[in-house]
Amino acid sequence: MLRIPRRCRSSRNIQRCSGSSCGAYNKPRTGSITKRHYATVTDLSKYPKLGEELHGFTFKRTKHVPELQLTAIHLEHRRTGAEYLHVAREDKNNVFSVGFKTNPPDDTGVPHILEHTTLCGSKRYPVRDPFFKMLPRSLSSFMNAFTSSDHTSYPFATTNQQDFKNLLSVYLDATLHPLLKENDFTQEGWRIGPENPLVAPDHGEKGESKNKLVFKGVVYNEMKGQMSDASYLYYIRFQDHIFPDIHNSGGDPQKMTDLTYSDLKSFHASNYHPSNANFFTYGDMPLADHLEEVGRHLEPFGAIPTDKANKAPISLDGGPLFYTIKGPADPLVDEEMQFKTSVSWLMGNTADILETFSLQIMSSLLLDGYGSPLYRGLIEAGLGPDWSPNTGYDSGGRVGIFSVGLSGVREADVTKVKEAINATLANVHETGFDRNKVDGILHQLELGLRHKTANFGMTVMQRLQPGWFNGVDPLQALAWNDTVTAFKAKFAEKGYLEGLLAKYLLNNRSLTFTMEPSLTYGEDLAAEESDRLASKISAASKDAGGEKEALQQLEERELELLEAQENARDQDLSCLPTVSIKDIPRQLEQKAVRDSTLGDVKSQWRETNTNGLTYFRAINLFGNLPQELRMFIPLFTDCIMRLGTKDKSMEELEDMIKLKTGGIGASYFSSTSPFDIDSSTEGISLSGHALDANIPAMYELLRIVLLETDFAGTEAESKIRQLLQGDANGALDAVASSGHSYARRYAEAGLTYHGKLSEQTGGLTQVQHTATLAQRHPSEGLDEIVSKLKAIQSFVASRSSNFRVAITCSQDSVSSNEVALGEFLSSLPTSGIPTNVPGSNPMTSIINSKTFFPLPYQVYYSALALRTVPYIHESGAPLQILSQLLTHKHLHHEIREKGGAYGGGAYSRGLSGNFGMYSYRDPNPQNTLKIMQDAGRWAFEKNFSDQDLEEAKLSVFQSVDAPQGISDEGMTRFLSGIDGEMEQKKREQLLDVTKEAVRTVAEKYLIEGIPGATVAFLGERRDWVREADGWDVKTLRMVEPAQEIANGNA
Repeated sequence: MLRIPRRCRSSRNIQRCSGSSCGAYNKPRTGSITKRHYATVTDLSKYPKLGEELHGFTFKRTKHVPELQLTAIHLEHRRTGAEYLHVAREDKNNVFSVGFKTNPPDDTGVPHILEHTTLCGSKRYPVRDPFFKMLPRSLSSFMNAFTSSDHTSYPFATTNQQDFKNLLSVYLDATLHPLLKENDFTQEGWRIGPENPLVAPDHGEKGESKNKLVFKGVVYNEMKGQMSDASYLYYIRFQDHIFPDIHNSGGDPQKMTDLTYSDLKSFHASNYHPSNANFFTYGDMPLADHLEEVGRHLEPFGAIPTDKANKAPISLDGGPLFYTIKGPADPLVDEEMQFKTSVSWLMGNTADILETFSLQIMSSLLLDGYGSPLYRGLIEAGLGPDWSPNTGYDSGGRVGIFSVGLSGVREADVTKVKEAINATLANVHETGFDRNKVDGILHQLELGLRHKTANFGMTVMQRLQPGWFNGVDPLQALAWNDTVTAFKAKFAEKGYLEGLLAKYLLNNRSLTFTMEPSLTYGEDLAAEESDRLASKISAASKDAGGEKEALQQLEERELELLEAQENARDQDLSCLPTVSIKDIPRQLEQKAVRDSTLGDVKSQWRETNTNGLTYFRAINLFGNLPQELRMFIPLFTDCIMRLGTKDKSMEELEDMIKLKTGGIGASYFSSTSPFDIDSSTEGISLSGHALDANIPAMYELLRIVLLETDFAGTEAESKIRQLLQGDANGALDAVASSGHSYARRYAEAGLTYHGKLSEQTGGLTQVQHTATLAQRHPSEGLDEIVSKLKAIQSFVASRSSNFRVAITCSQDSVSSNEVALGEFLSSLPTSGIPTNVPGSNPMTSIINSKTFFPLPYQVYYSALALRTVPYIHESGAPLQILSQLLTHKHLHHEIREKGGAYGGGAYSRGLSGNFGMYSYRDPNPQNTLKIMQDAGRWAFEKNFSDQDLEEAKLSVFQSVDAPQGISDEGMTRFLSGIDGEMEQKKREQLLDVTKEAVRTVAEKYLIEGIPGATVAFLGERRDWVREADGWDVKTLRMVEPAQEIANGNA
């Protein structure tokens, strides 16, 4: 998987903390047994002394970090020089990662393609694609691999000790001893082959095959899809210019077809060696066991010279540089607001932990929130609606880079952006930074330390790894209190942050990077690919002795690959390790909750150790909500965190939120009844968390933004326009990055009322709605929109029997929380809310069974959805098992391996009553549709083995038993009404699913139900998309009423 760099920061993230260390760290549970375990895991006396050796590893350095309740141990492998960092902590969700420094030599994407082919078979596990075949043989909470700009990592996480050993063996053998077969290179990387190789060859007199030849390959298609995202394209082209020594590790499709199989093997030999590796482990499992296994794999190796060079960006000492490139136009954005532009400066050495932390604080002060200086000087000033994709402080390399810019800029305003940036920075330097704002950021970081998450280890690994590969001391980077203390001391010196601003930003040593729209960008890409393909075919013809011979060779090679792929379908996998279904406890681990009432309001309480935090969730249900108001709820939830009140600006409210809470927010809510998929409720969801002592302040802030937001203020209309334009500006890229999710949501909208609600508030219908509103001419005014927002405000926080609350807090703060909650509820109005919460909802609109959205992407996204059963139905469990069998035994094989898509699979939504299939970055949509339509017949006729069934169950329980954060405990019950008894029954049903039950649901819902399926596809429209064949073609554009999309009438 390509690791996408941190993208543009949203100006709306005011309820979340900023800075590199926030949100991840938490303290251990209490109790005598826990304390003894804690001492065993992190007590340094339990480990060998510095300089001593264990299993070939020398203990070099240690550091105990009490504020994070962990001990870090830095080791080095004696024979190879491999580095090893172990983070011991009382956490059962253990993590492993092996990473290699992989400076890309060019733009062919060799690190990315190698990441894929490495996982296609190894010396000890010589089966095809052991990585994907291990997915259903594990209880892991995370398994993946990432290609970053200058390193490649292979991490996993699991709570099961045997599972950890299994995955460790597979990962080490895959990375150090991969088979790297040529067939795997052509499957994962690139090749030329017939578009549909199963069509019989038919050559004309001139040797022309009627079966069109095309470029193929999983990574090739992945990157074609990635390059369809204009934000990614801007970012990667910016990196090309400011960091030319670090090539595109993911691969540029225009250059990927220059990579040879020999290049791939050479790159592995020189880079995937222990001497070039960093190993990382985390959690409560014994370090000695890890070292024994890793040491055994490293023993055959000796030290070799490696390329660990930390590449530097270009020098800007010669003065300002200016670059302009072309990019795609966005059909959802005003044609006059299509430019992206930014200004960047080089900062200091990121190995300086204190300065790097200080620069991150400075970046947050300059950029985060609606009251930040650069937001007000750029976006609020009307120069553009949203940040450019590279905006922020990037500390991932050896030299930090600070960038700020805008998307959606008019051509006439491009030069004004840099002028405004410079003027704003100069003004900030003169007026200085507000101490209260700094305190607010530090408060957010403090709450991040206390917040208990389920993925702490993965967060630590991902935070440390980029710097570790670029010379940053990982032990020093973990020393949180040391860094904060040092920062506070520096900040106490007058002008510290202002001095850093002057040192790095108040100069003309900058790079201005602009992307201008090209209306022919897509056509130009297609023409370049066509010319490149013709050139490759010509070269192949020359080598083969003629065009006819070359075509025959290409077709034969494709059929050989297909044969290898087909032979792997029933391959003996006995060499692969696996956990057993017996490792899954039959009894659900229940989290105790209790219910109470405060007046008419029902409340759920989860009492546990929360490190002094209280978590608040509330749902306010309403019924008979007009569709025209529902469509505006996403805008309403944005506005209340943007507009401010008559008495307080949003900047003042932001400061209070950061100083008093860990975040507050509101969002649309809908849920299907576990008893009836035609019964659905909707409403508004409220959330927030804070230190126990600040809970009254959190409630007051929630009350203020909900009830006092001023939609009629003098600046309200311009701010609402900025919100709409910002959302519309990034919508097309958001769809490109997760098009299969949008396709699934649209397909499901035709099956249930809940599906329709989800589509209207978060799908392509909402995208079109926002784009349409964003293009309203100023002369039209927004009176109609404002009136709808006021209507929502009148009932969104009304207190009634439809209002329910969930509190998670420590036992000793229950009393104070009850008082604070009671005061909050009493402050809410009691009238104005729509009543008659529905028990069922008729489907008032019909969505066509086949819908196509033409979008300027180079690949396709697809979904097929079927209506099934409610949560409590006995068919629900076998449907979930069936989805995993289809994914791992059929769809992955057909859609990804043979079809060349980046991803594809099946899913079963147990609560909403939908079963579906999808593909992602898919070059063969027609073939995929047929595969999905025939999948039920395949499953019905397939004689699944006992092992197949067990693996499917293991796959399901990866998510069922995934570790939970404290704030998520009890939320399934609160949000969906699924209680512990229902969960226990579902658990038993899943464990007891039989092969016959799978065949039964495959026949009933996927064979007999296929005529009622709904299909949605996104991508470039081709000749096969014809209305005469039943396709309903819906074009997303700026002026099309969203209601028509939602109702299927466009």
